[in-house]
Amino acid sequence: MIEIILLMACVTFTTRFLFLSKRLPFSIGPKMQRFLSFSAPCVLTAIWVPIVFVQEGKLAISLNNPYLIAACVAVLLAYRFKNLYITTVVSLVVFFLLKL
Repeated sequence: MIEIILLMACVTFTTRFLFLSKRLPFSIGPKMQRFLSFSAPCVLTAIWVPIVFVQEGKLAISLNNPYLIAACVAVLLAYRFKNLYITTVVSLVVFFLLKL
């Protein structure tokens, strides 16, 4: 098991090193840069969608879902204020109040 973890760490490091090292004569074109610009939103969406919409293995789209309500508040705050701190703090407060 430890061998698999070490091998995956080496693979991950190597792929990151190829893109980040300034000493290597390697650059990606504009099409690939545009393509890679979508990777962060895709990964973040893959993380938050199951947390917000799935509760106990079932789809939970109701007003009893504090994750959904806090996520909606966060979206509205982000759209209105465009401020990371306001969005994060207020939506966390809303979430914790709903969990009480």
